[in-house]
Amino acid sequence: MSKNFIPTERTRVVREPQRGAYDRETVYGILDEAFICNVGFAIEGQPYVIPTMYARIGDAIYFHGSAASRMLRNLSEGAPVCITVSLIDGLVLARSVFSHSMNYRSVVALGKATLVSDPAEKLEALRAFTEKILPGRWSEARRPNEKEMKATSILRLPLEEVSAKVRTGGPEDDAEDYALKIWAGIIPMHLASEAPVRDGRCDPGIPLPGYLAKYEKQARRSS
Repeated sequence: MSKNFIPTERTRVVREPQRGAYDRETVYGILDEAFICNVGFAIEGQPYVIPTMYARIGDAIYFHGSAASRMLRNLSEGAPVCITVSLIDGLVLARSVFSHSMNYRSVVALGKATLVSDPAEKLEALRAFTEKILPGRWSEARRPNEKEMKATSILRLPLEEVSAKVRTGGPEDDAEDYALKIWAGIIPMHLASEAPVRDGRCDPGIPLPGYLAKYEKQARRSS
């Protein structure tokens, strides 16, 4: 398999093309870091964009919801779909209002999703969702029962028509603006967790799982 996606007329980055990326390493890195994707589709001419959780397995992403979901039902019937994912890495403060920006990483994926009917693939997708929330959780949490499996629909979107767009670096002002006595620079940003909070109905005698330790450490570093 090629290391790069082939840009199409629909996925080729036109605005600031130097920021476009089509290699799988960049695309998959963004998809694996983010938690939420925005699913765009249309029903009878009315466009919708729905945020939802997702997970990547190999060269496909999976998203799920209630079996009664209008979005999932519509997409499972072959409606075209556009999925976007975005990560904000910083605020870029320029000397002119016009040149303010953000540092970001984003992915756009186009195609048609299919309903997952194979029980083994469906269970593997649910495992991927759980492990995306927190690696190690699947081995401890109760597995879905038959009723829950029937109530859940899972769609698979092959990653075939895909591109990423990435901005890094500082502000890009007009040459004459660099002489202005105005502060300019970057405010770095990232998603950070706080210390785990025990549920009120959780037995106080149950110790914090080892796989949660890194979240405790991150919270201490941030405080």
